[in-house]
Amino acid sequence: MSDPKNDSADLSTIPVRVLIVDDDEGHAQAVADSLARINCDCKVAGSGERGAQLIHSESWDVVVTDLRMGEVDGLEILRLTKEELPDAEVIVLTGHGSIASAVTAMQHGAYTYLTKPLDIGELRSAVEKASARLRLIRRNAELRQSLDERFGFEGVVGNSPQMHSIIDILKSVAPTDSTVLIHGENGTGKELVARALHQNSPRKNKPFVPLNISALPDSILESELFGHEAGAFTGAMGRRIGKFEHANGGTLFLDEVGEMPMDTQVKLLRVLEERKITRLGANDELPINVRLVAATNADLQKFVQDGKFREDLYYRINVVSINLPPLRERSGDIPLLMEHFLRDLTKRTGRDAQGFSRAARKALLAYHWPGNIRQLRNTIERMLVLDNDGVLDIDGLPPEIAVLVKDQLPDSDEEMPSGVDGLIGKPMTEVEKYYIQRALDLTDGNREEASRMLEIGERTLYRKIKEYELRK
Repeated sequence: MSDPKNDSADLSTIPVRVLIVDDDEGHAQAVADSLARINCDCKVAGSGERGAQLIHSESWDVVVTDLRMGEVDGLEILRLTKEELPDAEVIVLTGHGSIASAVTAMQHGAYTYLTKPLDIGELRSAVEKASARLRLIRRNAELRQSLDERFGFEGVVGNSPQMHSIIDILKSVAPTDSTVLIHGENGTGKELVARALHQNSPRKNKPFVPLNISALPDSILESELFGHEAGAFTGAMGRRIGKFEHANGGTLFLDEVGEMPMDTQVKLLRVLEERKITRLGANDELPINVRLVAATNADLQKFVQDGKFREDLYYRINVVSINLPPLRERSGDIPLLMEHFLRDLTKRTGRDAQGFSRAARKALLAYHWPGNIRQLRNTIERMLVLDNDGVLDIDGLPPEIAVLVKDQLPDSDEEMPSGVDGLIGKPMTEVEKYYIQRALDLTDGNREEASRMLEIGERTLYRKIKEYELRK
């Protein structure tokens, strides 16, 4: 095992926790002693079984494991690490005759592999790169979490004056039983707001029941709302429970309420005033305890003037009014929404992505979003599904959005390495340059946020930006 004469500089003041699993304890201890010189807090496990115990009982940033051991081999250590410590990086060590097994390990999530006899300089470099990547991912996750907490309300995210006002209203009205009418174009998040109201109300443990009025024929709308008894009309073979009964104790969300026929409006008004329903074909009234939240993309006041919507019902459902602006009128919220949706989608899909490329970010900010936040979310989901290297780029954008920046892209030699795997074997200056640029991209050039993400001082970051001539 060769050892460089000069130790590498520390990447962080916080020690990197490294578990070394190798049945050759002498070799493992020599590795630990050398890694300790670059600010690694190392522990040695002399068998796969002991390594498995330590993975289960302690937290690690990097696990270095030999592939060929006893019953619990390196592949099993890799599997256990990814199961117990999904964020941790795994570096596998293998002899020249076991390259195929090492490739298998890479396919199952190992960060990289190194061959024996081990060059400790290569190992140090791999550990430094792995820990730097891990810190960036964790800081990025923390940043996204803090953005949600600072600028959000149960998924309703924004920092524009309009959204600050809306979030303040939501926080005030959520604990009450007041009826709420939400206005907004398609895709502005009307159901999202309704769910946020429900989740922050005393009714949160009861049902939230949505119903889109425009999606139903007039002939079955009343049955959907109030239910029916067997024989109430042709085809009514048995009793059916309506949405009001399903939502009892909780919240009923009526979307596109302006599409409701006039005769159904009369019955809805009576239910809201008397807090009772009657199933179609029944005589008995049933008490209900439901909060109503309604939404529309139409001008209901004009509908009232034109005789298309009852004035008394309008005032009954419009106790509290919330007007959601289209995304084009709050474009400053797009970066927050991008990070929020990426965080949510990576959690839902299990796919890993660190953020957006500079070109993709520029395109997303330049687009006018006629489909509003629904279109933005669907676009980011598309990018995530098509992504191959952990950085969402313009390749995953629909053509009408990608074209906004394709003519302005830099030459290929100005691009950063494609994914973290592309950094393996690169000089440390190139790795450092890559991660600083990634942090700047993720924070829209905010040096204070980027320095916190990288765990370096702001002055150091400023010096590095000048040194590497980075884009801010």
